[in-house]
Amino acid sequence: MSFSKPREFYYLLHPRPVVVVVTTCEGGKYNAMPASWITPVSEEPPTIAIAIDRESYTFKCIEYSKEATFNIPSAEQVDTVYRLGTVSGKNVDKIKMFNLSLSKANKVSTPIWQDAIGWIEGKVTSFIDVGEVRLYIFEVLDYYAKADAVSEWGWQIPKANPIQHGAGRWFYLVGRHVVASK
Repeated sequence: MSFSKPREFYYLLHPRPVVVVVTTCEGGKYNAMPASWITPVSEEPPTIAIAIDRESYTFKCIEYSKEATFNIPSAEQVDTVYRLGTVSGKNVDKIKMFNLSLSKANKVSTPIWQDAIGWIEGKVTSFIDVGEVRLYIFEVLDYYAKADAVSEWGWQIPKANPIQHGAGRWFYLVGRHVVASK
């Protein structure tokens, strides 16, 4: 058997769902950063984990507010999502720069990106430092999606098709449902 090796180990785990993490920062400023290293970790209590680089501005904002909204974008937002990841919010107001429309969230003071197709609101309950990142554990306080975008079992593909991040500028869409035999 022959093998092939991607540039980094984690490329074997991509593509991954991407979210835009909106945070409240010092001085009442908001920031937005795309992230794909996010995963559910518990149903009871509802919990997600996300890896954030400790040198990023988003890290500073999460440390400040201890909460965030996780905004699930669709294919129509792929260019905005990519560009959000090319500049630091430390130096510019990314909300204004990318003309993001924010709306009041239900359970946290940090707003949601209203153009997304789904939203998760959460507060930090714990964290662990791993290498260059802080792995934050967020309790999910609320979650919802645009009308008709989801059923009780998740996304209604292709009506609502959240983008998946591969690497760099490469994004993917889910192609079709595949059902396993009994």
